[in-house]
Amino acid sequence: MKRLLVTGGNGQLGSELRDLASKHPSFQFTFVDIAELDLLNEAAVRKAVAEGKYDFIINCAAYTAVDKAEEEKDLCRKVNADAVGLLASLSKEFACRLIHISTDYIFDGEFNQPIDENATPKPLSVYGVTKLEGEDLVLAELEDAYIIRTSWVYSTYGKNFVKTIANLAKQRPELGVVCDQYGTPTYARDLAVAIMSIINSIVDKRADYPGVYHFTNEGAISWYDFAVAIKDHYGFNCNVKPIKTFEYKTAAVRPKFSVLDKTKIKKTFALEIPHWSQSLRDCLNKLAL
Repeated sequence: MKRLLVTGGNGQLGSELRDLASKHPSFQFTFVDIAELDLLNEAAVRKAVAEGKYDFIINCAAYTAVDKAEEEKDLCRKVNADAVGLLASLSKEFACRLIHISTDYIFDGEFNQPIDENATPKPLSVYGVTKLEGEDLVLAELEDAYIIRTSWVYSTYGKNFVKTIANLAKQRPELGVVCDQYGTPTYARDLAVAIMSIINSIVDKRADYPGVYHFTNEGAISWYDFAVAIKDHYGFNCNVKPIKTFEYKTAAVRPKFSVLDKTKIKKTFALEIPHWSQSLRDCLNKLAL
């Protein structure tokens, strides 16, 4: 039986992986979050990895408060870079395969077509910079690691754009949402399914091609389009108004266009990825509002 350690186990992706665990009886899952294992405590992390004898580590843990990170640079770097470097080092030492989750925010958004894995990173925020540093540490340490970049993650779990918009649209007559930033929503459930498909491919020796991959749902929209779809699903009587980025001031700069090209991951692992609209409906149907 293969042993899997999932960090960030109480987050959106970690929670979706937890839900999927029962569908994979040939794996023994261990889920940890900061209460069980502080990734900034090097001694504790080393002890956990050494004693766990894990075959895979899925690192879902991250500092994701994008605007707050502009003030908490040191903490953000410790979580998104230093802790990731430690996991990479321990994965090498204890012969464990690392799957690390990264982000579209490593790019500046100055693109006019979907971004593939070879595009040059140019992060605009502390969050993006530290996530890129984490990637670099993994790649410098391991030749057999997987890095999966994703974007606009939401779920029935945790705090996210979908829940925020749904609750605000239920309560307010009008909302202003940015219409000139484009990307693709990612239902964490779909990402969790893809990760387990990759792990099964590795274990079954069907496909094992380490490196950097992009995964989101299919399609491309603006945050405004996303908000309208959420509001329309529930039929809330709220006017969602398109606004420009300059009208909505934030501490961190977001990429204008971060649609990720998923050709590589689809071809390599024969994945069929749902369109964002279908996955959004699936998620919203589960949410009780």
